Amino acid sequence: MKLTVFFEGPFWIGVVEDTVHGRLKACRHVFGAEPKDAEVLEFVEVFMMPLMERITQTAVSAQEPLRRINPKRLARRAAMEMKQRGISTQSQEALRLDYESRKKERVCRSREEREALQEKKRSIRIHKRKEKHRGR
Repeated sequence: MKLTVFFEGPFWIGVVEDTVHGRLKACRHVFGAEPKDAEVLEFVEVFMMPLMERITQTAVSAQEPLRRINPKRLARRAAMEMKQRGISTQSQEALRLDYESRKKERVCRSREEREALQEKKRSIRIHKRKEKHRGR
């Protein structure tokens, strides 16, 4: 599991990436102002796991090598990742898939609410119409 905190536009963003069974799950958290160490630690301890459990969409992750890595190479790789801004393209793909699925759910829910409201208004109109002709 990897947490990347970076500045994007007016806000500080945290992206959590987790690889499970060769599938990459990623979620995004907006910190707002530059987070202090205590805020990041609180996010990791309290909010990160429930946020990762809500993620439903995953992307295919690149296979990581299973062999032992030279410590110097590992240090260079860690330094490169520290210099790199933003998140990986695989994480962006996972975030996009999750966003699209939530968008579909939101569209379906709003359509159902809109249809229910129209049906309610229609029944009120019919009821009023019947009330007008009740005495005749």
